[in-house]
Amino acid sequence: MSSLPTTARRRSAPSRLPPWLSPWLAQPRADILSGLVVALALIPEAIGFSVIAGVDPKVGLYASVVIACTIAFAGGRPAMISAATAATAVVMVDLVRDHGVQYLFAATILMGVLQILAGLARLGRLMRFVSRSVMTGFVNALAILIFLAQWPELTGVTPATYALIALGLAIIYGFPRITRAVPSPLVAIAVLTALTAFLGLDVRTVAHLGALPSALPSFALPDVPLTFETLRIILPYSATLAAVGLLESLLTAQIVDDMTDTGSSKNRECMGQGLANMSSAVFGGMGGCAMIGQSVINVSSGARGRLSTLVAGAFLLLLLVLLQDLLAIVPVAALTAVMIMVSLNTFSWRSLLDLRSNPLPSSVVMLATVAVVVATRDLAIGVLVGVLLSGVFFAGKVSRMSRVVSELSADGRTRTYRVSGQVFFASAGTFAESFDGREPVERLVIDVHAAHFWDISAVGALDRVVMKARAAGRIVEVIGLNEASATLVERFGQHDKAGASLPVH
Repeated sequence: MSSLPTTARRRSAPSRLPPWLSPWLAQPRADILSGLVVALALIPEAIGFSVIAGVDPKVGLYASVVIACTIAFAGGRPAMISAATAATAVVMVDLVRDHGVQYLFAATILMGVLQILAGLARLGRLMRFVSRSVMTGFVNALAILIFLAQWPELTGVTPATYALIALGLAIIYGFPRITRAVPSPLVAIAVLTALTAFLGLDVRTVAHLGALPSALPSFALPDVPLTFETLRIILPYSATLAAVGLLESLLTAQIVDDMTDTGSSKNRECMGQGLANMSSAVFGGMGGCAMIGQSVINVSSGARGRLSTLVAGAFLLLLLVLLQDLLAIVPVAALTAVMIMVSLNTFSWRSLLDLRSNPLPSSVVMLATVAVVVATRDLAIGVLVGVLLSGVFFAGKVSRMSRVVSELSADGRTRTYRVSGQVFFASAGTFAESFDGREPVERLVIDVHAAHFWDISAVGALDRVVMKARAAGRIVEVIGLNEASATLVERFGQHDKAGASLPVH
C-alpha cells in the first residue's frame, strides 16, 4: 500500500533454506538486532498498559514475554510483534476493579478460545471488507496516538530530557547515513544510556516506571470457581477482548504485508493470537494483540523473520530477570525518541496530499476513521465507523447505477419498463418510484433482462409495483429475470404466489 511507511519496503533476498526453516534463519543477524530494539521499546508500553488495566506491572511485562515468544511460532505473519496493548487494556479495567485479577486471567483464556474458533471459522477473510481509506485512517490515527502517548515525557521535564530526546532523534535519523549494519534505534538507546550514567543526568529512567519482576513467570490456572456465574461474568469481556484483539492484529498484519511486500495467513494469525493469549493467562499475564508501533520498529530495523519476534520476547525476559540493574538505568528519553520516530514513520504523509485528488467519499472515510480513533482512543470503534461509512458510500454509488426507462406501445395499451443495473436496499426505493401507477394503460411489462435483484428489499419493491398495478386493474408481466433473481423472487416474493412462476431469462 503506497500510503504506508516505505522505509522498509523491500523484498527479502531469496533463500536456499528449507521452507520450514527460512522464516527463522533467512537473515538471523538483522532479525536478532531488530528484536533487541523491540524488547527495549516494549518495556514502557507494557508497564503503562498494566497501569491502565489496574494490575501490577509484572502482569503486562509477563504478557509481553509470553505472547511474543508464542506468536513467533504460532502466528501467521512473520516479523510482527504482539504483546500487551492499550486496545485490550482499556477493556479490562472494569473486570479487574469489580472482580480481581484472577477473573482477568480466566477471561483471557476464554478470549483465546474465541480467537481460535474465529480462525477455524476463517474469519480472517473479513479483512477484504476493510477499504484502503480505512487502513490509511487507522495508520494515521495510530501514529497520532503513539505521539500523544509520549506527551507526558515531553512536558514538565528537565532540560536534560529534551536534550537527550533531540540527540536520540539525531542518532536515529543520522546514523543510517554512516552504516546500516546496526539498527539506529539500538545505537541511540545505548549512547543515551551511557551518557546518562556517565554524566549522572537528572532524568527519568526505566526504574521510575514501576517495580520490575525479579523471577520467571510460573504456570498457574486462574483461581476462580468453574461455574456458569463465572462464565456469565467473563464472557462479555472475553468476547470484546477477542474482537478488539483480532481487529488490531489483522490490520497490523495487513500493514506489515504491505511494508514488506509479502503475504501472510490471516486465519493462522487468528488462531496464533488465541494460543498466545491463553499461554499468557496461565503464566500470569494479561491479554494482548499485535502492536503496530513495535511492528514498525521491527520491520524498519530490517527484520523479516520469526526469529525477530522470538528474540524480542526472550531478550525482554532476560532484561527483566538477569539484567535488571542495566535495564533500570536506561533513560525514558531514549525510549521516547524511538517512539517519536515510530510515530513519524507510521503516519502516511502522502495521504495529506492525496486529499486534494482522492474522491471525496474516500477522504471522508479516512478523516472520519482518524477523528473517531483519536477522540475515543479506541481503534476498534474507529475502524468500525470507517467500514460502515465505506459501505454506505459504496451502496450509494452502486444505487445510482440502476436505471429504469419506459416506452408506450403504438396502440397506447401497453407500457414497457426496462430496468438495468443493481436493485437492492439502497436502490429499491428509486426503482419503485420509477413506475407511474396512474397512467391509463391496460398492460405493464417489466423487462429486467439487464438487472439483478440482490435482496428482499428489492423483491419487496417489485411486489409493491406489481400489486399496485394489479389493484388498478392492469395486467402485469415481469420478464427476463436471471436465475438467481428468479430464485429470490420465487422464495420471498408475494405478488405471484397464486399464479404461475415468473419467466426466467
